[in-house]
Amino acid sequence: MGFLSSAEACVLRGLAAAMMPPPPPDITRWCQDNIVFDERSPFPGPFNINRFPFLREIHEVLNPEHPCREVTLRGSAQFGKTVSVLIPTLAAWHEYGPLDSLVVHPTSSSATEWVRTKWMPFRRSAPSLRDVFGDGRGEQTDTLHNQETLRRDGTLKVTSAGSPDDLAGTTRRLVLMDDVAKFEMTPKGDPEQMAISRASGFDEAKIVRMSTPQVAGTCRITRAFKRSDQRHYHVPCPFCGHFAPFLWENFRRNIDPDRLHAAGFTCDECGSVIDHSHKARMVSAGRWVAHNPQGDHPGFHLWRAYVPQRDWASIAVEYAQATGLTNTTSGVEDLPAVQIASESQTEQTFWNDVLGLPFEQATKGPDWEKLRDRVESCEDGTFLPMGRVPACGVILAAGVDCQLDRLEVTIAAFGRQHRRWVIEHRIIPYHIGDEEGRHALDALLKSSWRTTLGQPLTLDILAIDEGAYTDAVLDWAKRHPWARVITVKGSSSANGPTIRPQTDRKVSGRVVRNQRRRWLLNVSQMKADFYGWLEKVDPAARGFVSIARGIGDEYFRQITAEVRVLKRGSSGVMVSRWELVEPTRRNEALDTMIYAEAGARKRGWTSMTDEQWGVLEAERSIVPSDGQPDLFDAAVPVVPLSTQATATVPRADPAGAPAAKPEPAMPWIPTRKNWI
Repeated sequence: MGFLSSAEACVLRGLAAAMMPPPPPDITRWCQDNIVFDERSPFPGPFNINRFPFLREIHEVLNPEHPCREVTLRGSAQFGKTVSVLIPTLAAWHEYGPLDSLVVHPTSSSATEWVRTKWMPFRRSAPSLRDVFGDGRGEQTDTLHNQETLRRDGTLKVTSAGSPDDLAGTTRRLVLMDDVAKFEMTPKGDPEQMAISRASGFDEAKIVRMSTPQVAGTCRITRAFKRSDQRHYHVPCPFCGHFAPFLWENFRRNIDPDRLHAAGFTCDECGSVIDHSHKARMVSAGRWVAHNPQGDHPGFHLWRAYVPQRDWASIAVEYAQATGLTNTTSGVEDLPAVQIASESQTEQTFWNDVLGLPFEQATKGPDWEKLRDRVESCEDGTFLPMGRVPACGVILAAGVDCQLDRLEVTIAAFGRQHRRWVIEHRIIPYHIGDEEGRHALDALLKSSWRTTLGQPLTLDILAIDEGAYTDAVLDWAKRHPWARVITVKGSSSANGPTIRPQTDRKVSGRVVRNQRRRWLLNVSQMKADFYGWLEKVDPAARGFVSIARGIGDEYFRQITAEVRVLKRGSSGVMVSRWELVEPTRRNEALDTMIYAEAGARKRGWTSMTDEQWGVLEAERSIVPSDGQPDLFDAAVPVVPLSTQATATVPRADPAGAPAAKPEPAMPWIPTRKNWI
């Protein structure tokens, strides 16, 4: 005999299920349910929060139900911000309910790359994202930067800080700014403030900034972190239990150049040495501590010492290479976790990407009189006489600055470990548009300079400024191959790459191709680096600048003529500018040095391997077979480097007999008479 269930009970159960609120959002749970790393990941398999315990509290404040309006995450590069923070936050918010969200990247190319290589693969693989957005195929295909949920109750917009029109005219409750430290001012205003204003219509909005820092004083992420509660992750000492954060100053004290693999921390309480084997246990027992409890929002600082992807030895090795602490990798060959960084890594890259800290750039050069005295009063052999090139593997480059009545030229040699030698600075009293000025530059490219062993070297590359007289400069440059003559001009960006090609674009803004001859320079970064290197006094130090003796006082005044100042722009954002120390001071020598460096970088100065430097050194550090004639002897025949091995120069007999004619060369194929 069967029994019918109560109709009233069925109705009540249905109403209860409909009225049941969704489970509280949990970004950590979302990661565990949806993220599965493939074989390309350092940790293939399902997401395990126990490997990243420091993410729990970050996920908590990013939840829709957490009362904070802003969140700042400052940290080193490549510790999983996108995979473990940005995308899970987006997904959990869209899963929680109707939502319009906005993701802002520094440039259009970085926004497109993020959508194609990060967001869309996750959208296709994560079950939750497929339920909300679909897999992006067939009828579920969206436009690249504007995507709508399947329920038609939410949208995702991805744009760049360089597109103010795309930031305007939209309202979003969730705004995430990735790499915010690289945002540049636009003619229409500050992109960071424009993005924040998109959420001004919601009391319960969430504004998230995440980035590696850039230059101190103008770094957006550091400015936001300073007004936050400044949370640092404290871990217990494995010997005494004292809680403290991993600090770079503590780690640096324990770096031994001869034992980089043993780098670690020491406990400030008990003095015990903490090596990498204790790291996992310490991090799993750690907790976030606010160092500025009066801050107006949660802010987190995280750097490589905490993350499981790399060991502590990698930090020591990269620091040693970035600062020239050691030139060897002795003691780390047997450590597979240590990936030796390239020699081209700069101190700023290490400071930003490894330590997650803003870099303190040089703000001015040394006193010009002290610099001059250091050069002119040095011991013989420390600095070279004017016009001489060191007999080692160097790239010989020239930088040209165009003025109304003259061309100013700096010749410099660039070698290993970012070292450079200023060979000479000359003035050509013609305009770039005059035929005499063009012929003088043509002759410069044909000239040669002798090494200290007497070998002649011609210029490897010449970089000329196209900012003032663009048409005349380009017209002359076309006479020569782009591999030997490039044109340069300063970029308005202070955060971009040191040197990048100019691009041809369509009316829509789409890049058609990159130029091979015309290049943009991050002049602000290059001047700061040069002034930092100019302070070095040890000739063997990485980045040492050697200046020719006898070059003159005016040269020293010009290369130290600028100072970096911080100013607050009209939008309230701090910006840095390089200005003359005195209005009457000239700076052409500084500019031409920057242009010569750009040419050397184009030829691989900062990216050549030890093997490539070795080949260059074997070629350029030899004694020529024809002796060592003086550079300024007009009778000396100039023999190009490429033809030196085959050229023959007649020599006078010691007894005064006329020079013998060289033997005629044997033809490649011997001639034969009456061969038919």
